[in-house]
Amino acid sequence: MNFQLDFPLNQKLFLRDPFSTELGRLMVSKAIDLIAQLGFEEFNFKKLAVEINSTEASIYRYFQNKHRLLLYIVNWYWSYVEFILSIKLENVSDYKQQLNIIIELLTKVISVENANLHYNSSHLHRILVNESSKVFLVTDVTELNNFGAFAAYENVCAKIAEVIASRSPHYQYPKSFSATLVKA
Repeated sequence: MNFQLDFPLNQKLFLRDPFSTELGRLMVSKAIDLIAQLGFEEFNFKKLAVEINSTEASIYRYFQNKHRLLLYIVNWYWSYVEFILSIKLENVSDYKQQLNIIIELLTKVISVENANLHYNSSHLHRILVNESSKVFLVTDVTELNNFGAFAAYENVCAKIAEVIASRSPHYQYPKSFSATLVKA
């Protein structure tokens, strides 16, 4: 069964919604492949333009810079994790089973091939593991946080914290523990 996922990502992450056009979707898909293969430092819009048979100018119509593109990809991934987490935890009341689901989602490659997006799941996972910390390591991180650039990540941490708090209501640091679990 194929379905199409579209997450309402923060509009300040992009200049034009890449999900709204075929070129934009191709751009994100090929950027995921290139970043996974080359690494974020070696990736640039010129290489992406060659890959999608377009111009750098067309990419700049969608994203201010390659950091915003990476931020978009990471946000899309965390939105997808939040979506899957909500579905998988919906009717599970056993705490150990809930934790197993959470750990599995955080440590394994999540398939998106049936989502009609044509994103390479293993490349997405590789970017998350190897490159996602780079979205936080910028001088304007406070400004990015103020406009909600990390909301999808924070939502996943909050869902995990809810599970922890439901099991141990007197535990004082479920949010810190969940953020540590996600980062590990």
